[in-house]
Amino acid sequence: MPKVQKKDIEKKIYEYHAEMCKVFSHPTRLEIINTLRENEMNVTELSTKIGIDMGNLSQHLGMMRDRRILVTRKKGNVVYYRLANPKMLNAFDILKEILIEQIKRDGNLIDALEE
Repeated sequence: MPKVQKKDIEKKIYEYHAEMCKVFSHPTRLEIINTLRENEMNVTELSTKIGIDMGNLSQHLGMMRDRRILVTRKKGNVVYYRLANPKMLNAFDILKEILIEQIKRDGNLIDALEE
């Protein structure tokens, strides 16, 4: 069995990282993460809360489950979704903070240009 190089491991980690970051590339998936912040929900509850049809929502949930962002629990015929790891919220919150800082900076720049 060939020896695995550290460089190869790092490249694989970058690939996994990029796949996980794809979750953050769609507003609906961001809303799902934020909605599941406090507790688990089923598809109907999520659809109502977020305001999108169940078919569209199911596609996003499937993608997020495939990337192990969400885990499921089945009770009878109902499937409940929750965040697989609460650290995902840390990443979500940090990105949001950065965005807000950028918006404020841009606003200050616009104000300075208008003076």
